[in-house]
Amino acid sequence: MGINWDDMWSFTVSPWELILRGTLMFWLILILLRLGGRRDVGSVGTADILLVVIIADAASNGMSGDYKSVAEGAVLVTTLVFWSVAVDRLCYFFPVIDKLLEPRRIVLIKDGQLQRRGMRKEYVTMEELESELRKHGVDAVDKVWRAYMEATGEISVLTYDGTGKQKP
Repeated sequence: MGINWDDMWSFTVSPWELILRGTLMFWLILILLRLGGRRDVGSVGTADILLVVIIADAASNGMSGDYKSVAEGAVLVTTLVFWSVAVDRLCYFFPVIDKLLEPRRIVLIKDGQLQRRGMRKEYVTMEELESELRKHGVDAVDKVWRAYMEATGEISVLTYDGTGKQKP
């Protein structure tokens, strides 16, 4: 049984349909992940995770034969990479788009006081927050000037110096 080179490089689905399907799925999943919050994402951005998962699936389909050709998988992967790069560029050049697509930081501690609203919004428990403070070398909430949940899902901590003023 030989390799059918013609079938490997021919399209059984319109390239425009593949581009449309890839575009729709990228935006649908990106919006759903943004609405779902940023818990347990760590320092890797949601869009990065999304891109890796979808590309893996699209490439897998192209390699395993779910598509009838490598070219179909290549068109879909190219579409997904295009949208990932386009979103990054749009967010850089147009801050209003960045505000729509990227989560803002949330205040968890302000002037040594817990900000329960921010903690509820991101489902951060007191135990989790205390654990993060310890990782930053802080043993009490009242020693914290500000603590934020950043867009990446990490918690940043700014402490007071010995005089009660914010450390530089």
